[in-house]
Amino acid sequence: MRRWRLVLGGGGADGTGHEPAGEDAAMDRALAALYGDGPGAGAGVASRGTERGAGLGGSAPHVARWLGDIRRYFPSSVVQVMQRDAIDRLGLSALLLEPEMLEAVEADVHLVGTLLSLNKAMPETTRETARAVVRKVVRDLEERLAGRTRTALTGALDRAAKVGRPRHRDIDWDRTIRANLRHYLPEHGTIVPERLIGHGRAEHAVKKDVVLCVDQSGSMAASVVYASVFGAVLASMRSLNTRLVVFDTAVVDLTEHLDDPVDVLFGTQLGGGTDINRALAYCQSLITRPAETVVVLVSDLYEGGIRDEMLKRVAAMKAAGVQFVALLVLSDEGAPAYDREHAAALAALGAPAFACTPDLFPEVMAAALEKRPLPIPEA
Repeated sequence: MRRWRLVLGGGGADGTGHEPAGEDAAMDRALAALYGDGPGAGAGVASRGTERGAGLGGSAPHVARWLGDIRRYFPSSVVQVMQRDAIDRLGLSALLLEPEMLEAVEADVHLVGTLLSLNKAMPETTRETARAVVRKVVRDLEERLAGRTRTALTGALDRAAKVGRPRHRDIDWDRTIRANLRHYLPEHGTIVPERLIGHGRAEHAVKKDVVLCVDQSGSMAASVVYASVFGAVLASMRSLNTRLVVFDTAVVDLTEHLDDPVDVLFGTQLGGGTDINRALAYCQSLITRPAETVVVLVSDLYEGGIRDEMLKRVAAMKAAGVQFVALLVLSDEGAPAYDREHAAALAALGAPAFACTPDLFPEVMAAALEKRPLPIPEA
């Protein structure tokens, strides 16, 4: 009854007959402020009674106290959902421009996206606090993703650089023995290797070029955050030459900022239209070694530019030997909204478009670098 009462929100229609007290009453007030139907509250939900009408209003101190309350009573994952609902339902974005508000929120990828969309309106007094919030999220993402990405890509680059006819000092004996076990001669107690496998040496390894082309329209906010982190990780690998390009109707090359993903993020401008064709034209101009280049387009494919030209550019890159990967989203979100007609057209060109989680991205990049089939998740 206690749990149902907190869900339904009280009033004559909830039917529980339970009245919360103590900490439960405080939790109920926090929920009422966001989901109630009374004056100043959010739009509410049909099941909540009119008693839950405390509201958040437009008071920054009131909202700051509410943020502190929900962090006290609910786990971090729930706090992040409630913060997003408060921003969306109650229009609290403007309050995020105040330093004391930013210090009270639970930082996550979605909050970073909101801050980036407010970047141009942000006063100087708030900017440093906002950067600190963004830096914390970026640091957490790097700790989670960087090691796995470097391990996966280093392995892929090593395999791509393996030598088929190695000199004696370059033979990888472990792999050679494993590859020739069927040629074991028991009477002689030895293996006759028909195929020698060599280590990838520096002079044999060919540096790969990676171009990340990221749609910075408002719907791609989380993808921009993850792409910036991955871009910084890729740029830190000496065996890769990484470029980061972001676009809406204009194209901006942020490669020189890749040593600090926070600078990259504050160099983006979330919102606006989309011109994928123009962005791909710029990326195409960067390609000097097609056979050693991977282009990753992160976009929902809602093209505002010239559709046929966009597809021609992809076809030309594929024909030249470029590995082209189209990611409809790069985040932990569910099924993305995207232009299905454009996705099907890319698939027909041999460039399937699919949603990708951050945990899958290293494997996708490794497959692209090795020119093997991509690990496309099932729909």
